[in-house]
Amino acid sequence: MPLSGRKKTDALASLALQSQLGEEIRFRDRLRRLARENKTAVVSAALILVMALAAVFAPLLTPYGEKDMDLLNRLSPPSAAHLLGTDEGGRDVLARLLYGARISLLVGVVPALLSLLLGALLGVIAGYRGGWADALIMRAADITLAFPSMLLTMVVMYALGGGIGNVFLTLTLVNWANVARVVRAQTLQLKNSEFAESARITGVPSRVIMRRHILPNCLPTLLVLFTLNIPASILTESSLSFLGLGVQPPYASWGLMINTGRQYLFNAPWLCFVPGAAIMLIVLAFNFLGNGLMDVLDPRQQKS
Repeated sequence: MPLSGRKKTDALASLALQSQLGEEIRFRDRLRRLARENKTAVVSAALILVMALAAVFAPLLTPYGEKDMDLLNRLSPPSAAHLLGTDEGGRDVLARLLYGARISLLVGVVPALLSLLLGALLGVIAGYRGGWADALIMRAADITLAFPSMLLTMVVMYALGGGIGNVFLTLTLVNWANVARVVRAQTLQLKNSEFAESARITGVPSRVIMRRHILPNCLPTLLVLFTLNIPASILTESSLSFLGLGVQPPYASWGLMINTGRQYLFNAPWLCFVPGAAIMLIVLAFNFLGNGLMDVLDPRQQKS
C-alpha cells in the first residue's frame, strides 16, 4: 500500500475512534446536566432506588413474611403491630407490599431488558444489512404493532397460562417491535456516517461495525426506551394479575393485591389503596426519569 494510502487509512481509523470517544464524553456530560437541571428526574431516580432497596431488604424491614397468615387478625386496620393493616387472610399488608415490589420491579425490568436486547439486535441487523433481512424483520414488527398491546398480551397469556415466567416471555414478545423500529431508523443514519465509513475502508467486518460503532451510538436512545418500557411493563403485569392471568396466589403482586382487596373496598379500603398508590408512584417515577433522560439525550431536544 502506498504511504499516502496508509496514512489515509490511519487517519480514518483515528476518526472512528475519536468519534466514538466523543459520543461517550457527550453522553456523560448530558447525564451530569440531567442531575444538575432536572430535579424532578433526580427525585424520581431517588424514589426508584428507595423502592428497590426496600424490596431487596424486605426481611429486615418487617418481621412478617408475605405468606404468614393470622386469621384472628384478618382485615385489621393500620396499627402499631401492622402499619398498613392486614388482608382477608390476616397477612401483613406492608410485608406483602414490600415482597410484591420484588415481583413488580422484576417484571418491569426483566422484560424491558429482554425486549431491549432483542429489539436492538434485530433493529441494527435490519438497518445495516437491508434487503430480505430488513423486510422480514420489519414485517414481523408491523404484525406485532398491528394489534393493541394489551389485547395481544392477554391473548398470549391466556394461551400460555399464568406465572411469572410466562409474563416475562409475553411482555418481551409484545414490546420488542417498538425498539427494533427505533434502532433501525438510527442505524440507517449511522451506517453512512464518517466513522462507520472509515471502519469499512479499513476492512473492519460488518458485525464488528454494528457491535462497536453502531450500537454504542444508539445507547442514549436505548436507555430512554428502557426507562419508559419499565413502567409500561409494571402496569401491564398489574393488569394481568388483576385479571388473574399474571402472578398467581399466594405470591404477592401489587395487581393481585388490588384484585383481592376490591371485595373489601368499603370496609377495608387500604387493601386497594396501598398497592394502587405504590403502582402510581413507581410508574410516575419511571416516566419522569424517562422524560428527563429524553430531554438531555435526544439530539432533537438539544439547542443548536
